[in-house]
Amino acid sequence: MRTPTRNRRVEILEAAATLFAARGYHGVSIEDIGGAVGVSGPALYRHFSGKEALLAEMLTDVSTRLREAAVAVVTAAQDPAQALEALLDTQITFALEQPALITVHDRELGNVPEPQRRQIRRLQRLYVEEWVTVLAELHPGCPPPRLRAATHAAFGLLNSTPHSAGELPPEAMREVLRARWRARASPLLVNGS
Repeated sequence: MRTPTRNRRVEILEAAATLFAARGYHGVSIEDIGGAVGVSGPALYRHFSGKEALLAEMLTDVSTRLREAAVAVVTAAQDPAQALEALLDTQITFALEQPALITVHDRELGNVPEPQRRQIRRLQRLYVEEWVTVLAELHPGCPPPRLRAATHAAFGLLNSTPHSAGELPPEAMREVLRARWRARASPLLVNGS
């Protein structure tokens, strides 16, 4: 039985993320990616026009998913404190479950063609602004640049998980990340006027 096209695309993207994270974008060939999913390298061209297009879709997809998740949790929250907790939980879950994507994004965004790179950056800015909006409601006297700095500090901390993946069980790591974010962000927000 043949795998449905969408599932095959997801399988290819996941395999490519793992390979790119381990060996770098330039250290992975189309044949390597095909081999990882059990098809010939050229068969991947049925799904993607090339390795560059695959990378662009991978990073656009993750940026879109993060932004959409942020909008959903903020919209569903009853108050800003609950929204912040939901945003934090969403980012921690992503960091713990997708370390390869974090690594690929950090190292390989420069290999994405400029039009798609602009789109990815735009999605990322919108994601950051979801956090900034919530933080502004919780800390009305704190200037937006400081709120953005706190948000980027949170991402830096939370997205460091690929370097410590597997050292702690996921729930223990979740608690460490949550506690460290509070310790890092609080001084930035409290002393921000």
